[in-house]
Amino acid sequence: MRKNLLMLHTVTRIVVFIILAFSVFLFFAGHNNPGGGFIGGLMTAAALLLLYVAFDVKTIKQVIPFNYTTMIGVGLLIAIGTGVASMLGGFPFLTQFDRYVTVPVLGKLHLTTALPFDLGVYLVVVGVALLSILSIAEDDA
Repeated sequence: MRKNLLMLHTVTRIVVFIILAFSVFLFFAGHNNPGGGFIGGLMTAAALLLLYVAFDVKTIKQVIPFNYTTMIGVGLLIAIGTGVASMLGGFPFLTQFDRYVTVPVLGKLHLTTALPFDLGVYLVVVGVALLSILSIAEDDA
């Protein structure tokens, strides 16, 4: 018997969009306020997990063909690279730098080296969370 999941699919699409938008907000707000790569990554993982639950795993893997193992590796490289870059300048590992830059369309922006580090953490958290949950979900034993 085929179930009609139209309402679940429609609501999931809307809720996933809201969760992803909030995760982007948390990601960018994180270097000056609570939030950042870890909580933004968890929110993104929750949104993607909701897609896997509402639709089936095979369909979402075709739509979102991410290799989460590679995502973890890239995230680690970015996070570690941020710390090593400060060492190359003669500063301690993970020393944070910031600067205000005026961009013509966007105005005055506060740029920090914490943002690439948060991006690395974000990718690692999304990758680890989804790889762990999907490995358990696909286990037939």
